[in-house]
Amino acid sequence: MNDLDTLITDWLTLPDVAERLDVEVSRVRRLVEEGHLIAIRRGEPVVRMVPAQFLGEDGIIPHLAGTITILRDGGWSDAELLEWLFTEDPSLPGRPVDQLRRGQRGEVRRRALALAL
Repeated sequence: MNDLDTLITDWLTLPDVAERLDVEVSRVRRLVEEGHLIAIRRGEPVVRMVPAQFLGEDGIIPHLAGTITILRDGGWSDAELLEWLFTEDPSLPGRPVDQLRRGQRGEVRRRALALAL
């Protein structure tokens, strides 16, 4: 988990996500279960948290769910997936999560598909 703490510095609890999305916490739990968001257990006390970068001004960033699905189908754990999304890739350029935040899914999806094989 230490690597994730270095890569991801801004986390939201599920109630915080619910407030930002203006939905009930139960809806956020469903979004996590359905693969629209990733939540991992962390902090003191240990609670499920979501990277704040997964949310934009209009809600969940575009194309995140599809990217999560591709990598999970390839056998990736949530921790591996988060590490990949938040690690700089000079050939993109930048981090995959930043590309998704800008709505540029094409190259991110191509790389995710190649990695998931």
